[in-house]
Amino acid sequence: MLSAQEFWDVMGSYGAGVWPAQVVFLVAAVLLMLMVFLKPGDMADILIKLYLAVSCLWAGIVFFIIFGKGIPGYYVFGSLFIIAGILFGVDLFRRRMAFRLPSLGWRRSLTVVLTLIVLCYPIFSIVFGHRFPEVIVVGAFPCPTTALALLLLTIAVPRRQGILYIIFLFWAVPFPPFLQLSRWGVYEDIIMFGIGIYSLVLLVKNWQGKSPQSTKASS
Repeated sequence: MLSAQEFWDVMGSYGAGVWPAQVVFLVAAVLLMLMVFLKPGDMADILIKLYLAVSCLWAGIVFFIIFGKGIPGYYVFGSLFIIAGILFGVDLFRRRMAFRLPSLGWRRSLTVVLTLIVLCYPIFSIVFGHRFPEVIVVGAFPCPTTALALLLLTIAVPRRQGILYIIFLFWAVPFPPFLQLSRWGVYEDIIMFGIGIYSLVLLVKNWQGKSPQSTKASS
């Protein structure tokens, strides 16, 4: 099992090796989420699915398989992110998934607030004492990418995205308390863990037919 120092050495090596991809992924995420929230529709759906497909494939191939060989289970996790990227890519053509803010007031506000928190992952990294190239950024690193993907799945219409949910929840919920937070000191990942719990609760409610979500039908 990797020590905390060994883990952060991997993160630093990766961050330095892919610079300035972090900036590109972060700026793209901000612009696309603004588009999803302020001007939802076919174009926003296409672009955000393209972003998620590229980000997941990047996490699977570049982060895990190329740079992350010292991380336990890197091949399994890399494969899962590759599968998620392919699924988002396939939906670019099948067009079965759209993203709409909930009309229910508290859900709408909470989605926006949680999105802002995910986009601020690098700020939390700095607050917790990390510096470039270890700063964690959405799109370029798997954990904030998972958090963003789960948030988007909670507002996806229709809500039948079981395989994607399982892939991201598998990464978001079991591991942070035992690895990221307790062993490696990746305290930023409490964000991913919290969003994982939130999305899991909504998923269970959807399965039970008790979802509080009401979505806009128009785009």
